[in-house]
This record gives sequence, C-alpha cells and structure tokens, in this order.
Amino acid sequence: MDSNWDEKRKSLITRLRRVEGQLRGIQRMMEEEQDCERVAQQLSAARRALDKTFYETMACAMRQELSQAQSSGNKSSADLESQIKHFTDLISKYA
Repeated sequence: MDSNWDEKRKSLITRLRRVEGQLRGIQRMMEEEQDCERVAQQLSAARRALDKTFYETMACAMRQELSQAQSSGNKSSADLESQIKHFTDLISKYA
C-alpha cells in the first residue's frame, strides 16, 4: 500500500482508540445511571465515528480493487460491472 494509506490507517486506528474510550465512558455512565438522553447522545457520537471509519475503509477497498484491475489490464464493461457489483455487495453486507 502507499504512504497515503499508511497515514490514513494510523488516523483510523487513532479514531478507533478514541471510540474505545468513548465506549468505556458510556459503560461508566450507564453503571452510574446517568441521564438516558446523555447516554444516547454519546452512543450516537461513537456510532458516527465508527461509521466514518467504515466508509473510509470501504473506500480503501474500492481503491485496491480498482488498482488491481487497472494493473492487470481488465477494463471491459463486464469487468467494470463485476467490480460495481462487488462494491455494492460489500456495502450491503457490512453497512
């Protein structure tokens, strides 16, 4: 992978560590029986951070797939349709 992905990967790992801390905080809030709306707000923030990480990781998967297809010379419309279906399946499966 390129250095751009290395930087992005480090950024995503940092974000995941931050979410991990948020989740521990949410658990503590629930144990302390804090206000449900505040807990829900924190859950929503953690979910958004995970969603953003997911979408950036999916974008990486798409770049990898397209790069492999380009380097192998596969550029027919059938190949393109196959790639689009693959991406659609991945998003449907994991989103």
